[in-house]
Amino acid sequence: MSDEVRPHRTAAVIPAAGRGVRLGPGVPKALRALGGTPILIHAVRAMAASRAVSLVVVVAPPDGAAEVKNLLDEHALPERTDYLVVPGGDTRQESVRLGIEALPEDITAVLVHDAARPLVPVDTVDAVVEAVRDGAPAVVPALPVTDTVKQVEPREKGEPEPVVATPDRAVLRAVQTPQGFDRATLQLAHETVPASGEGATDCAGMVERLGTAVVVVPGHEEAFKVTRPLDLVLAEAVLARRRANDGF
Repeated sequence: MSDEVRPHRTAAVIPAAGRGVRLGPGVPKALRALGGTPILIHAVRAMAASRAVSLVVVVAPPDGAAEVKNLLDEHALPERTDYLVVPGGDTRQESVRLGIEALPEDITAVLVHDAARPLVPVDTVDAVVEAVRDGAPAVVPALPVTDTVKQVEPREKGEPEPVVATPDRAVLRAVQTPQGFDRATLQLAHETVPASGEGATDCAGMVERLGTAVVVVPGHEEAFKVTRPLDLVLAEAVLARRRANDGF
């Protein structure tokens, strides 16, 4: 079937195999409760809220796939969206690769979303999908940087670090997820880019190392990452406001 008539099907891959040590001891970060519901469930629902997303693949801890599947079975998700749980790897990159390998052949576009970004609005998800469908091989949502940023010469933890440059923040963006990709481009990046070093911390960086263009669409302030205890407090406040205003 030619590209002109091949239907576009989009899947979201959510790597959720990490332990989330910065939130402190206990269950993995993705399974922490937010408003009484695991953060992971919020993230899955955020992807499924987009009518463009027909499949969500959750990459679970290698020894926790059954637990995650049971968790998804217990919570309501849109009927139009299928989901799949696969065991992850030792690194985020390996987990994403395993999620890509589990996709059906008819998936043409892939979103990669942090499980720790549970409150990304559906408009942001749709903007990323639309940009990929319009021909961009790689798309990231991002916000302008509001703080002054300093480049430093790293030192041992706790030691003063010399400043070597002050980048112009007007040309900087703070990147969020979901990041969106043409499937073939994303697969090529995972097949060819080394698992460590420059560009390996996110899929867009890997695509950049291929020499392929990555474009930015507007992100959203509520798509922040829940990494530290204070982030969880903020997420609870955002969720409470949504429920009060919108019945979310």
